[in-house]
Amino acid sequence: MRSEASVLHLDLDAFFASVEQRDKPSLRGKPVVVGGVGARGVVATASYEARVFGVRSAMPASEARRRCPHAAFLAGRFLAYREASAQVMGRLRDLSPLVEPLSLDEAFVDLRAADPVPNFQRAGLQAVVDRLRAEVAEVTGGLTASVGVGSSKFMAKVATELAKPDGSWIVPAGTEVALLAPMKVGVIPGAGPVTVDRLQRIGIHLVGDLQGADVDELAQVVGRSHAAALVAFASAQDDRPVEPEREAKSISVEDTFETDLVDRDELTAILRRDARQVAGRLSAAGLFARTVSIKVRQHDFSTLTRSRTLLSATDRAEVIGSVAHGLLDAVDVTAGVRLLGVSVAGLTDVLQEELFAADADLVLDNRATTNDYPAPDPQQPLEQPRWLPGADVEHDEHGRGWVWGSGLGRVTVRFETRDTAPGPVRTFRLDDPQLRLS
Repeated sequence: MRSEASVLHLDLDAFFASVEQRDKPSLRGKPVVVGGVGARGVVATASYEARVFGVRSAMPASEARRRCPHAAFLAGRFLAYREASAQVMGRLRDLSPLVEPLSLDEAFVDLRAADPVPNFQRAGLQAVVDRLRAEVAEVTGGLTASVGVGSSKFMAKVATELAKPDGSWIVPAGTEVALLAPMKVGVIPGAGPVTVDRLQRIGIHLVGDLQGADVDELAQVVGRSHAAALVAFASAQDDRPVEPEREAKSISVEDTFETDLVDRDELTAILRRDARQVAGRLSAAGLFARTVSIKVRQHDFSTLTRSRTLLSATDRAEVIGSVAHGLLDAVDVTAGVRLLGVSVAGLTDVLQEELFAADADLVLDNRATTNDYPAPDPQQPLEQPRWLPGADVEHDEHGRGWVWGSGLGRVTVRFETRDTAPGPVRTFRLDDPQLRLS
């Protein structure tokens, strides 16, 4: 364990929505929702103005529209997000060579490797944090970041959560256990909804309850390795290093049954439950997966696997569960199943552009298909809606702007940029020769 607070965690506030508000003056201070705009679209990020109405990441877009119908719903501009992310990550690497990106908008930094090494007293650290946040705002044109510093990756991330939004928090070494004690147990890495429910059933609601828990007794509820990890984190014991290069690994959940199962509905329910656990681990790690697989061990101990690769990486439980369900449909389970598992691979810590498509998560692999996930012809290019809300456009006469909406052969554009005042709105035919995407 480190004897000083030397791990920094940065998280850009409501990143995608904040980039849109930065570049679209008319949306500043107003609710903005970024994500898929098709029938199966989900929220990628909601601005803080939209969160007041209960809109959250991973929520179906239809539910977000019900809760906040007056919000601006935008398909997203991946290139703009990637550019802003590169600016921030570059600034972090100027601070220290040891930077571990978790996603486009989040990263750990090892301040021990900084040049010069900062004074690890609170005043010295606060000066570093204040300067970093100011520089992030400067290089990105006004984006804000929440920053936490602690003696470990876990404590730095906890500090960032305490700092949100647009703030900073430093946890001095030696104060971690007392800070964690009154927090809900769900703050612990690996304590997802299933684990939290099990812990609450035995009277463990707060981190302080875990700090005094007996590992042997806890192991009877959540398993030995999981119990040991939970107690260690509750006591602020986390020696994970900041790793600039993270090896992509698979994530899996398996169930072995005391008696062979033959009921397909029961197996499907188990598969979807496991998919939710896999998705939870992906989300906790800040990762997305491109390949979903199932593992089926049958009554005679023969084992088979089936896999499918998606067009876009995902961390959505409903996507992983539906793909796994489709794979199971192609397996004969009438003789009985002894073991069933779900795994994901092809992991990435960078959000894929296709996640913002109108109908993301189409299947690429032709070896197995379902009606919900048709396999496209690999020889044909995928067609995407041309005038997605929020997309950048340019008009020969009116200049630069963005798509307000489209339909019935027309597209409505608001002409403004980050450097102008809120601009006028005009409508054009879709085939207007003077209007083009930029």
